[in-house]
Amino acid sequence: MTDKPHIMVVEARFYDDISDALWEGAERALKAAGASYERFTVPGALEIPPAIRLAHLAAEAGTLKRPFDGYVALGCVLRGETTHYDTVCNESARGIMDLGTRFGLAIGNGILTCETEEQAWTRARANELDKGGGAAQAALALVATRRRLAQG
Repeated sequence: MTDKPHIMVVEARFYDDISDALWEGAERALKAAGASYERFTVPGALEIPPAIRLAHLAAEAGTLKRPFDGYVALGCVLRGETTHYDTVCNESARGIMDLGTRFGLAIGNGILTCETEEQAWTRARANELDKGGGAAQAALALVATRRRLAQG
């Protein structure tokens, strides 16, 4: 990529410490790629797809100084005692997938869906599975694919 991508990172803050670890991995990956980025926070995973859609609408309206080339979704959902876990996991994933397939948005999904906090930490830490960094890399890969396809 010659023109460095501009990325929107949307981070659900329901589990602040885990979100911080995901953010660290994502930021490291974006810096390594030379991408510019802006960080936005929302309360929980269900708010991530609407936040991305709002940014996309603002880009379509021409109200953003610089539109985003891609998006990184970060957050954590831990199983609790009710079925709310299933709703949040399924609907946040569906929302992200819909945005990607319907509008062609390049989104890296770094929303952890775990049974335990220990599982989440293993996935969030940069020195372990680094899912935040992986989500940023996925978004950058999709941006590169879109650019390649646009060149014909």
